[in-house]
Amino acid sequence: MFESFSEQVVNTDGADILVRLGGSGPPLLLLHGYPQTGAMWAKIASDLASSFTVVVPDLRGYGRSSKPASADDHSPYAKRAMAADLAEVMTYLNFETFNLAGHDRGARVAHRLTLDFPSRVKKLAVLDIAPTLTMYERTDMAFATAYYHWFFLIQPFDFPERMIGADPEYYLEKKLGQWCRTEGTFSGPALAEYKRCFSDPRTIHASCEDYRAAATIDLEHDKADIQRKITCPLLVLWGAKGVVARTYDVLGVWSERADDVRGYALECGHFVPEEAPGGTLQAFQHFFGPA
Repeated sequence: MFESFSEQVVNTDGADILVRLGGSGPPLLLLHGYPQTGAMWAKIASDLASSFTVVVPDLRGYGRSSKPASADDHSPYAKRAMAADLAEVMTYLNFETFNLAGHDRGARVAHRLTLDFPSRVKKLAVLDIAPTLTMYERTDMAFATAYYHWFFLIQPFDFPERMIGADPEYYLEKKLGQWCRTEGTFSGPALAEYKRCFSDPRTIHASCEDYRAAATIDLEHDKADIQRKITCPLLVLWGAKGVVARTYDVLGVWSERADDVRGYALECGHFVPEEAPGGTLQAFQHFFGPA
């Protein structure tokens, strides 16, 4: 994976972030989702590197990045803290401004990063999510059934940690299978990396803290910023066969949070860059490329 990319660990104020770096041109920061690592971008990273300097980190708590101790308010895993890590990473790499894309949890971090550092993000893409506050406020039985993990992972320590830790490989494969709609998507080195990293009890705990933060302190931050809109151009992609497509007017809900929105569904499930790498690559090249 990531042929011709280099790897380094960037020490930020809050965490040590594993970063994969490759290519040349305008910087493009790619953020992964749950329960994965930056390896989820492997199918398109090398092609993107022909036009962009591609930066692929593991979020704090995930993969090969560090797992800071949490706190009673879950603030070390707030999207604000995770976004601050990545702003520091990009400063360290001498990128004052950059393009940004995130999938799943990474898209929530990307949303917060764009709100907290609006002068730094030139264009933003979010993949297969609606805004966190919207999803919680509009929860119904259908959503809670499909996304039960949102309510399981936020249970107090250490109930979900013990349940997942009993067989982390089974849990990970079950989650990937539940949300994927494209046969043969997960295999080879990326899947092996997910299994290796997610089998670490520290990762299981940190990922639970990510969701606990989303249901508490992240909502406080989102409510405080409810009148603030994303001002840079926003691309929204989602899987036509997934829960987000069934549940939301995706462009409609994002138009409530951003001034300049465009996007469409790709023929896949939740894991857009892995299930539909060609469509994702084409969308990114068009959106992030020269005007």
